Amino acid sequence: MKSERILRMIPSATVEINKTVSRLKAEGKDIIGLNVGEPDFDTPDFIIEAAVKAMKGGETRYTEVDGIMPLREAIAKKLKTDNNVSYSPNDIVVSVGAKQALNNAILSVCNPGDEVILPKPCWVSYVEIIKLADAVPVLVDTDPNTFQLDMGAIEKAISPKTRAVLINTPNNPTGAVYDEKSLRHLGELAVKNNFYIISDEVYEKLIYDGEKHVCVASLSPQIWEHTITINGFSKAYAMTGWRIGYSASPADVASSIRSLQGHTTSNITTFVQWAALAALNEPSNFIGDMCKAFSERRTYVVKRLRAMNGVKCADAKGAFYLMPDVSSYFGKTTPGGAKIANSVDFCKYLLEESLVSIVPGISFEAPDNVRISYSNSMDNLQKSMDRIEAALAKLA
Repeated sequence: MKSERILRMIPSATVEINKTVSRLKAEGKDIIGLNVGEPDFDTPDFIIEAAVKAMKGGETRYTEVDGIMPLREAIAKKLKTDNNVSYSPNDIVVSVGAKQALNNAILSVCNPGDEVILPKPCWVSYVEIIKLADAVPVLVDTDPNTFQLDMGAIEKAISPKTRAVLINTPNNPTGAVYDEKSLRHLGELAVKNNFYIISDEVYEKLIYDGEKHVCVASLSPQIWEHTITINGFSKAYAMTGWRIGYSASPADVASSIRSLQGHTTSNITTFVQWAALAALNEPSNFIGDMCKAFSERRTYVVKRLRAMNGVKCADAKGAFYLMPDVSSYFGKTTPGGAKIANSVDFCKYLLEESLVSIVPGISFEAPDNVRISYSNSMDNLQKSMDRIEAALAKLA
């Protein structure tokens, strides 16, 4: 017997694909994974050393539910310095990854039947997080060429039931970086219509071509009151497996999040908090070096994809994803006689034919597209593009 909320939930496509890729690799297949949503860089040594030092120093016991004070103070300082937005340490709750912070936020502000507007394409977990809170996801389109916010579509979707708009900039899966004009407009709508903006900014450090990340909460005191900022350490510091994220929000929301987390996970792993503190406090060229590598890889993959017959690929300004349109291949027949009906079939064909794993766009509410992660070595990206190009040529 299962609860209705679990029966309504769709398993994470990216998690399921990771399982398949791991199994094929264990069978000896030379799979190149372009499906993984994490940096291929190792966590910097100084962060690892801080965790070891904390463990050896006895930092292995419970902490405050919302995190150790030195870390929350450092996060508040980071938000002020990097994002020009002021939060007190008590406005910050450190959680088990940004995913828990998102769940906390939605559960803390939404009642059953409340609506959450969600621009698409969108990360696979957003819809399910909203549904698990018994709220209703209201999907709206973005610009089909740039994936920028379509403010007309958002404004049209606002109703008396709208409780929040959930955005992600830089964006997974499209790589779009939302511009200040649109974000300011969104903030003004939130103030006018009294809803929250839940802003997932976990990719903020991974931005290219001189683009600027805008923290929504920094745009005005009134917008700050209507914003819950979500961030974490996974992407910027290559700490995906460490599972540490945080929310920053007005005091009443932070209090609700703190209470909720107190009855779920309580504090996150204690020595991981000290490692995160080192990540914020110790100067390092790590992020800049990683960004440079990602930018070079992005340029290469965009060029290769655009040269492939029938593939349309928008550029990306942040994160490490591309979202090419491959719908011209729908309806074609593979050399083995199978018909490619949709993005799932397309990805299955590439996995079988070229041993390259990517994610079907239908998982991101973008049925004509696929998601490609370029968080892989340049050598593997070159091999994968050659393999994909050869596989697509067999469908021509």
